[in-house]
Amino acid sequence: MSATIRITAVSAVAAAVLSALATAPSAVASADSAIRQTPLAGHHLVGPTGRVTHSTSGNWAGYAATGGPFTSVSASWVQPAVSCGSATTYSSFWVGIDGDGSNSVEQTGTEADCSGGRAYYSSWYEMYPAYPVNYSNTVSPGDHFTATVSVSGTSFTMTLSDTTKGWTKTTKKSSSSAQKYSAEIIAEAPSSSSGVLPLSNFGTASFTGSTANGQPIGNFSPDKINMASGSTTKATTSSLSGGTNFSVAWNHS
Repeated sequence: MSATIRITAVSAVAAAVLSALATAPSAVASADSAIRQTPLAGHHLVGPTGRVTHSTSGNWAGYAATGGPFTSVSASWVQPAVSCGSATTYSSFWVGIDGDGSNSVEQTGTEADCSGGRAYYSSWYEMYPAYPVNYSNTVSPGDHFTATVSVSGTSFTMTLSDTTKGWTKTTKKSSSSAQKYSAEIIAEAPSSSSGVLPLSNFGTASFTGSTANGQPIGNFSPDKINMASGSTTKATTSSLSGGTNFSVAWNHS
């Protein structure tokens, strides 16, 4: 699959699911199977060296290193507190392998969603195109997280730790189709069958200790990605500091 995700018309089932999410806030927190994190949707700008230097994406903001093979990616972040109005909105924060230039993503991270004026936080892993699986552990704004995705052969290990609350979830899954082409640290507007969903106002998400293959992700001349829809910039990614640290700032839903 190319860097453009497939967007289909809203089916009656998907519409019913989204309606239910808007009226039943608990469904947001449980990461309904209609909501998922997807590959990069957007376009690349290629610099004079022939490398991708900057992307605009409808659903991703952050950094992606490409070319592979990548066997690990890791980063830490503080769970953002979302500011909720009346709209139902979504945001996720994760590390993963693949997704930029491939049709799979092996990833784990956290969620910060809004429904009915209330905020809901959760955590998950996902082997896209399979649907995400939520962890039952409590997530609170301000919690410190560290996440790692690693692969050996066809076996992926996804580890997510809430170092504030003291819990760790480790999930092992296999994929024979993963290309291991990219490694990324991302703030995302999740998607449903209708396309990219409205982005929650998460303020600023700060990522630290961002590595790929055990090295600072900056060593791979990663692509800096801003999230935008048409002329509207939804989230802006900062420059890398020390090759490992950066932030993503919310601009618009």
